[in-house]
Amino acid sequence: MSAPEGPIVIVGAGQAGVQTAEALRSAGFAGSITLLGDEAHMPYHRPPLSKAWLAGEISAEQLVMRTAEALARKNIELRLNCTVQAINTSAQTVTLTSGEVLPYCGLALSTGSTPRNLALPGGNDPGVLPLRSRDNASSIAQRLTECADKGWPVVVIGGGFIGLELAATASKKGLTVTVLEAAPRLLGRVLAPVLSEWYAALHRSHGVTLVLCAQVQAIEAESAAACAIQPPLNVRMNDGSHYPAGLVVVGIGVSANDTLAKAAGIDCDRGIIVDASARTSAPHVVAAGDCTARRLDDGSLLRLESVQNASEQGKSAAAALLGQDRPFTSTPWFWSDQYDKKLQMAGLSTGADSWAVRGDMASGNFSVFHFRAGLLLAVDSVNATKDHLLARKLLDTSTSPTAQQAADTSFDLAGLLTR
Repeated sequence: MSAPEGPIVIVGAGQAGVQTAEALRSAGFAGSITLLGDEAHMPYHRPPLSKAWLAGEISAEQLVMRTAEALARKNIELRLNCTVQAINTSAQTVTLTSGEVLPYCGLALSTGSTPRNLALPGGNDPGVLPLRSRDNASSIAQRLTECADKGWPVVVIGGGFIGLELAATASKKGLTVTVLEAAPRLLGRVLAPVLSEWYAALHRSHGVTLVLCAQVQAIEAESAAACAIQPPLNVRMNDGSHYPAGLVVVGIGVSANDTLAKAAGIDCDRGIIVDASARTSAPHVVAAGDCTARRLDDGSLLRLESVQNASEQGKSAAAALLGQDRPFTSTPWFWSDQYDKKLQMAGLSTGADSWAVRGDMASGNFSVFHFRAGLLLAVDSVNATKDHLLARKLLDTSTSPTAQQAADTSFDLAGLLTR
């Protein structure tokens, strides 16, 4: 892909879109950059939405990622409330729902993802909310306040990171919280059983009720008369049990926003397929962030939903638009804050066949080292930031301790990097 001489259009004004725009400027691109956001808000940070924002611990100003003035200083045109209707890769144009047509010499797609709907009777009730956008979070915050005032319980459907972070926030506000998880353990797709059990114990110690292997049948709305004395919603289970709720939050995963790309003939498979440098199958088109599925050397696809992925892919996308290669292949990392515990994950533990615990799980300061065939695959650290930072270095350099070394807190793991 050669460097464009004309305008660059970026669809999506989240972490990946902003990073792409700023990386283009940092690399010396002097042409027109138009950043299209479909929300009314300035670009904002998403991780605090389930935690500090819901808890009322940060202001609207602190949530903003970039102000209008900051983008204007870099000559980046931000257009809010702007929805793209179609992309024509042959004509190199983007058509907005308003009918306006924007030409491009380079196009970056950072369209993000959308929460999966609860496809059950009552799943569209106004009191049943997802958590993805700032508007979602604001609506949930209002409902949480109402629940606190009236003594209504909260039900969370989904025991993944979003659901558990929200459950922790609601519990800290003094609310009665029930988490309904369809799987036999929490965070089963991303954590080893030993950590799933630890997180279950953590939430139960804060009064959260966990229901595993939960099968929700329907969400029923109570009558107006009944709502005067009891919660407005009732979550009905397949086994006949039920859970009253003033608010139901749904956190059952997300789907990549790849509809525009598909319609434009760009290769997609549960996300916009990109290479390590963020290039798509269409010339002059790159993609970054939650909307992507990266093709690995073995032909498989990897979907990552994280700030790191959005930021690093954004930098790769900018380089690709300028005709350069900047592959993003470093160790993926993630984090989750629940109560006073920070989980920091380095690498992907899928496929691990053994693990070793470093530190004391009972104290709440420890790391779990995951191995496959004796080689380090990933490290999950709880309130152990030094372990996390060291783990990223070990994984980036393919340096593997043995399970015995990892479990021995007297062994100097950092010394392995100098050998």
